[in-house]
Order: sequence, then C-alpha cells, then structure tokens
Amino acid sequence: MQYDFSAIESKWQNKWQEKAVYKVVKDTTKPKCYVLDMFPYPSGSGLHVGHPLGYIASDIYARYKKLKGFNVLHPMGFDAFGLPAEQYAVETGQHPAQTTKENIARYKEQLAKIGFSYDWSREVKTADPNYYKWTQWIFLQLFNSYYDSEKNSAEPIANLVAKFESEGNNETDIFSAAEWIDFSPKQKEDILMNYRLAYRKKSYVNWCEALGTVLANDEVVQGVSERGGHPVEKKEMMQWFLRITEYADRLLAGLEHVEFPAPLKEMQRNWIGKSEGALLNFELVDHTHKVEVFTTRPDTIFGCSFLVLAPEHKLVEKITTKDQEESIEQYMVKTGKRSERERMAETKTVSGCFTGAYATHPFTNDKLPIYVADYVLAHYGTGAIMAVPSGDDRDFAFARHFSLKVPTIFKDTNIDEGACTDKNIPLINSNFLNDLNGSEALEASLQKIEKAKIGVRKVNYRMRDAGFSRQRYWGEPFPIIYNKDGTIQEDNLPLLLPEIETYERGPEGKGPLAHLTDWVETANGKRETDTMPGYAGSSWYYLRYMDPNNETEFCSREKSDYWNQVDVYIGGAEHAVGHLLYSRFWCKVLHDLGHISFDEPYKKLINQGMIQGKGYYVIRNLATSTISGPVGSPAQATNHFIFGVNKGKRILNEDKISTNQLELIEKFKLSEHLFKIRDIEQFVTGENTLFEEDYLEYLKNWFEFHPYKNDLETCEFMWQEDKDGLKFIELQVETEKMSKSKYNVVNPDDIIKEYGADTFRMYEMFLGPLEISKPWDTKGIEGVHRFIKKLWRLFYNENDFLVNNEPPKEESFKTLHQTIEKVEKATASFSLNTAVSQFMICVNELSLQKCNSKEVLEPLLILLTPYAPHVCEELWSNLGHNTSITKAIYPILNKEYLVENEITYPIAINGKRKMELLLPADMNAQEAEEFVLAKEEVLKLIQDKTVRKFIFVQGRMINIVV
Repeated sequence: MQYDFSAIESKWQNKWQEKAVYKVVKDTTKPKCYVLDMFPYPSGSGLHVGHPLGYIASDIYARYKKLKGFNVLHPMGFDAFGLPAEQYAVETGQHPAQTTKENIARYKEQLAKIGFSYDWSREVKTADPNYYKWTQWIFLQLFNSYYDSEKNSAEPIANLVAKFESEGNNETDIFSAAEWIDFSPKQKEDILMNYRLAYRKKSYVNWCEALGTVLANDEVVQGVSERGGHPVEKKEMMQWFLRITEYADRLLAGLEHVEFPAPLKEMQRNWIGKSEGALLNFELVDHTHKVEVFTTRPDTIFGCSFLVLAPEHKLVEKITTKDQEESIEQYMVKTGKRSERERMAETKTVSGCFTGAYATHPFTNDKLPIYVADYVLAHYGTGAIMAVPSGDDRDFAFARHFSLKVPTIFKDTNIDEGACTDKNIPLINSNFLNDLNGSEALEASLQKIEKAKIGVRKVNYRMRDAGFSRQRYWGEPFPIIYNKDGTIQEDNLPLLLPEIETYERGPEGKGPLAHLTDWVETANGKRETDTMPGYAGSSWYYLRYMDPNNETEFCSREKSDYWNQVDVYIGGAEHAVGHLLYSRFWCKVLHDLGHISFDEPYKKLINQGMIQGKGYYVIRNLATSTISGPVGSPAQATNHFIFGVNKGKRILNEDKISTNQLELIEKFKLSEHLFKIRDIEQFVTGENTLFEEDYLEYLKNWFEFHPYKNDLETCEFMWQEDKDGLKFIELQVETEKMSKSKYNVVNPDDIIKEYGADTFRMYEMFLGPLEISKPWDTKGIEGVHRFIKKLWRLFYNENDFLVNNEPPKEESFKTLHQTIEKVEKATASFSLNTAVSQFMICVNELSLQKCNSKEVLEPLLILLTPYAPHVCEELWSNLGHNTSITKAIYPILNKEYLVENEITYPIAINGKRKMELLLPADMNAQEAEEFVLAKEEVLKLIQDKTVRKFIFVQGRMINIVV
C-alpha cells in the first residue's frame, strides 16, 4: 500500500472539522495551557511559506501539551482593520469589508491545508462589530480613568471628580473645591482631559495638503509624501492620545517577570528610555519668560554656552527678535518638511537659526544665545536643551558650525579632537564641581540646583503618549459625541462603521467619515470622524478568545481567571515597541480597574526568525563589451539574453542602442516574468523609440514569453563574451526577505500539493532553530518526504499491513525511549529542528532492526503526531483505534532503556589513538586491564614493549603507556 498523502490529509482534515476535534471547553480537572500566535493581517496575496513558520511551531507545542494532559487553548483570528485594505478600496472602488472577507477566506483555506489544531469556533475578527463593540468599550474605560500616582494604579475618573469636589486640587491646575463646583461643564471637561488615560490635545503632525491627510513619520521621505511625492508640512491638529507614559515604570518593572527574548526586552527598555536628571529654569534677558530645560547631565552645567529650542517650541515665536523673524520663518518652513525620524537620523548636516534672544546662565550670569535647531525634538524632555559642546557630539558640531564658545570642563582632554562623553572624567572650570566626576558630580549638582531653587530633580522618559487618531475610514469609530456646550458624551455601543460612497479624505485633515453629514451631526453635537489605529483591536484580542461569544461582557472574569495569561506567545520581533508594548499597557489598565486578575498578558514570548527567499539579480560587469558583428549578422542574431523587467522599468541604456551596444544597468532585480530576446537586430538598431508607459507592452510584442520560476538556476542563461573572454552579464543570487514585492515568494499550496502538509510542516521545522532566519531551499524537502515514506514502510509494504503484536527486541525499545527523551525535551524547549532530526534517526534504526512491533510503533506515532498529524492519525486508525490520536496519552520515558550495557572505548598507545573496543559498561579498571591486554589486536600494537601504566577513565577512554 502506497503512501497517498493527498487522500490521507484531505480525509482527516474533513473528519477533524466534522467532529470538532479541536473545540475547547473549560475543564477544571486538567491544568490549562494557552498557546497563541500573533494573528495575521489578511492581505490579498495570501500566505507564503514564511508565514506559517511560527504557526507550525505553536501548533506542535499545543498538540504536545494536549497529549501531556493539558486543556489547551489554541485559537486563531484576523487583524482585519488596517490601511492596506482602505488603500486598495480607494484604488479599486471595492469596499474594504468585502476584500477583507475574501482575503480571510483565502487565508483560512490555506491554513486548513496545513492541518492546524485551531479552535475555529473562537475565531475573532477585529472588524466584526461584535468584536469592536468591546474595543470601543475598552477605549471608554481608558477615557473614564486616570492614573492615581499615590495608589500607583488606574482609577475611575469619578474618584478624581469626587476629590475635586471635596478637596479641590493643589497640582498643575490649582483650584479650591468651591471653585471646582462653580466651573462650567466645559471648564471641568478641559481640566479632566489633563488626567484621563485617553485624552485629546493639539499636536504637531505631518500634513499633506495634496493627499488631504495626516501621514505617519515613515510615510514622509525627504519632506514629501512617500505616496505621490507631494509636499508635507508640520501642522498642529487635535488628536486622541493614550497616556501610556504613566505606566512607564510599571512597564519596565514588568519585564523582570516575563520570559521574553533579551534583545526584545532591551528594545522596550530603550524605547521607554527612562533617564534621571534635572529640570532647570533659565531666565531670559529682557523677557519675563523662562526656558525650561531637562538634562541628564546637570553636572556639566558650567560647560553650557548656548540653548537650543525645537522648531515647534512655543517660545520661539515669543522671543524671536524683529531682525531675526524672517530667518526664523524660513528655517521653520524648511524644518517643517522633515519627519522626526529623519531629524533624529541626520548626524552629518548641521542646521539651525539664531532667535536673537539670550538667556542668563544660572551660576555664571553669562549671556547664552538661544538658537532653534531641528536636532531638538519638541516631544522629548521640554523641547529645549542646554547645549554643552564639550560633552555632546551634536552640540559640538553645532558650536563649531556657528562659531560658538566651547568651554573646556573635562580634565586632560583636548577639545579640538571633539566632545568627551565619558562620565568618569574629573571636572575642571566648574566651580563647586571641580575635581568631582561621575555620580559624585551628579549628586552635588542636583543638591546645589535644588538649594538655589533654579530647578528640581526629574525623571524623564523617551517614550511619548501613544497617538490614537487616524484620519482613515477602515478602523473602529470613536464612540464619542462632542456636545455643543463643549462637553463629551459617550455614544451607544457598538457605534457601527457606516457605509460610505467615497474613501477620499475629508476637509481640514479629517477622515472620510467627515463626508457623512447625517452621521456626524447628532441632536446634541457632532461625532468624532477619526478612527482608531490598527493596534486598538490587537491590544486585547487574546482576552476575547477566552470568551468569544459573550454578548454582555468583553470577557467574563470567570473565563479570564481560568485561562489567565498566555503561556506561550509566538510572533515577530518587529512588534516589540508597537503591539507588544500597547497590549501590556492595556492589560495593566484592565487589571487596575478590576476586570482581569493579571497585569501582564504573556508569560513567555518567542520571536520566530524569517524564512527568506532568493533574489535573482543581473549584474553588469565593469568590462562591458560591444556586441560583436554588424547589425543583422549571424553572430549577433544568434546571441540570446535572458533578463527581467521590473514593473515595466527600462533596463537598457537607450543612449547606447544606436551604437549597437547592449548595456544593462549596474544591478536590477529579475521580476515575475522572464523574457528571451529572439531578435536582437530589431532591438538595437535604434529604429524604435521606447517610452516608459508602453515599454512592457513593447517587450511582450517582440520577446518570447517565459513564466517566472523560482528555480531560476535551471533556466537558460547565456551571455556574450568579448575577445578577452570577459562576461558582461552575470547572474547573482542573494538571500533576502521573502515578499511579493521582491518576486521571491513560494506558495505553500504548491509545496503541499507536491509533497503534502506533513512534509511541509516538518521541513519548516527542520530548516534550523526557530528563532533564526534561514533561506528556503526546496531541494532539502525531498529528504523529509523520504523520511515519512520510510515511516510508512514500517507499517506497510506494497500489499500488506506489517504491524504485529510480537514483543520487540530490546534494541528497538532502546531506540524508542531515546527518542522519547530527546523529542520531549526538544519540543518543550522549542528546539524543534533537533526533534525532527531525532525522528529521522529513530525511523532509520527501526528500519534496520526490522521492527514492526505495535508496542514500539504505537507510542512512536503519538510522539510524532504534533509534527505530522495527518499520517499519524491515519496509521493510528489503521492500528484499530476508534478515537483520535489527539486523545492519546504521551509516552512515558523508561530510563532503564537509556542505560548503556556496553561502551565503545577508544584505545590509545602512549596517548595516540589506535583502535576501539566494546566493553561492558559496568567493567572496573582491573577487569578492563585484564580484558584489553588479552586482546590479540592490542598485543600486536604493544609488540614486545613493557606496559608501564594502564590508564582507565570509566566510560570515556583507555590509554596504555609502554
């Protein structure tokens, strides 16, 4: 009987679905295990072979834990809201809901073919109103909460209102209880907005007038929009934010209690960027205003020779002198075109402008010029810095560029060589700080600053509050109504995303919803027309999986108490400071408000590596040669070249065509189609003028068309050699990220069709350690496929079922239990490639042992089923079982079979290895000496020499000194 993987896999996938084998219910008699994948955004291109890598790993672990007796929750859903679907809608006129629905169906079809053990009854889609109703509800929890610094916890905003009513406020907004009571509703709302965890404020954004929308930093390149190349300017707009900064310390502390990869923890720490220093006030000359500066190095204050403000700083307009107004205005226009990311990344170019104003040094009373420069960011610290050019590289470059003073404050350093950033060098020219360094100087400066009442100690964070507004359509609507009296009213839930006729942006930076006047206008006011960002729905989806059909709660406390934290979470490291940070924040808020019992969502996180594709490039050799032979000659007409066309982009240098020179650009990517030139004569005569828009069509008319294949090495690739034999066209293969845009995608459907899902699953694991990126190479899959066929032959030959009930040989038990030990250890630690290797060793040994014993093969199937569930389910059924192998019990290791009865000892003469001998494992030194020295082959090596010493290392080696 042959191994027909196609029929077997189809059969069992249908049965699993019909019998709801993977449906999960609460079962308090078993320990729970929650295994979760980062759910995908369903793009129209479907899955490629890189996408399922983490899914297969989590599925193996989930199946393993179920066999070990755990009640396993292993769900899947879709991150269905997002910008790509909306952009596609704009281009094609299709509703995002429709394209997303079609894409999800495509993903589910592909996932089903791989044989995952997902409980699809728990599927969530973030764009489903039954789901985003609760996303909106959580937003309102944030809106109706504030952070109580005394309790170190989120509390209902009503508690703060009650405090204001009874005690007033002595913090930023100072008022008495009586004054609070007399405030208008609008005044009260404005004050509360300074405390709410979800709040609105004006913020500078990247505004593109031509596109009519706000752009993210990564959508702006060199001052223009990445999409269309339109001008972008900084514009102040009202936006929603989440006050994640209140949780900065708890987010840092929480990292000590979770099992995350060390690099990812470091990324989050750096993103939060906690730093301690001082908040200093610099008096202005001839002004009542002060410049507030945050510095982590108050000990370097005597090296401060100028101040720098961010272009967006509110003092710029107020302190700029008349003679500098025009220069400042021009500079502001210039910097307004650059994103913060570009400003932070730029280290070589120095730019800035003098405001004409001066500040007074708090200790020396020197006049310090005040500049504006884009290397200072408005959202970090106070948006102003005290520049210490001798201690900071950027300040040093700025001072040199504008010929400003560079005071020397570090002992035995040459300021001409650049800034000194070493904190442990003694200070000079620093008054009361002279000869101090490091922590001593820092503490002394802080004490002096506070005593002089010119500043205070301050902890600052690099992390900013999270922007939560998007001027888009395809996202969750805010359940907010702005009343006519300036107050805010909550809308009914769910606030459904309405149908629209146009996806174009609304007026004045608003989203497409602004076009729906009847929807926007309410009896009391207006609805918010922005929508929530993509991370809203993904920040809590792990909770909804616990209780997906609950219509009255986002998740019952009973269910969340039972399933609790995610035990293992698998996904990409690219989400380290986005989704992962936000979901940790939301979890802590929900915990503080009493909705869940834990404040970290994920116990253990694994970042899977990428499966990379091969990129094929054509390289022009610098020794490019003229094609030999006149136009139309046989020598020329018989030359064939294969090259690619990347989205219709020209690859020929047309200036050379008239001189019969065929020249390729330095390097270009072969795209999804290959073309072979049949008639070079008509291409190089210069008789045809090629235009960008019809270039691809021109090639199709003249060239023989060949579909693109990934095994490009097998395609014909010929090149012309010049008289010196130098190739001027060559093929270069590079390993790179697999993506549709790079024309290197491998479809898992094709692999499964040719080899089966079990082979595909095991091969993805066999490629290498889960955390490491590795290239896809179809050549290696044959070995895994042969392994499964060899496993099959332990059960079947061409005609007969071979399994019997005869007791197996002891060596077969030994092979089995070695495999149990190694596979269980490897699976539990996600060293899944080593488990696959051990399965191969096991099947090879059992084949050599001619083992067909049920007593060995049955537990082997249970071991293997997490990796290759279809073939194991089929063989399990054929062994006579009426229940699914998923309900089996994981084999128990018998360590007696791991004990070696015999050990192979290397035999050395005077330290040089000569041979090996098999000795009983329990043999002692005296017995070993008698046994070895009686062997004829050993006596031949010794010859007539005297044995001076017999060295016996138990279980390792024997050395005979003669």
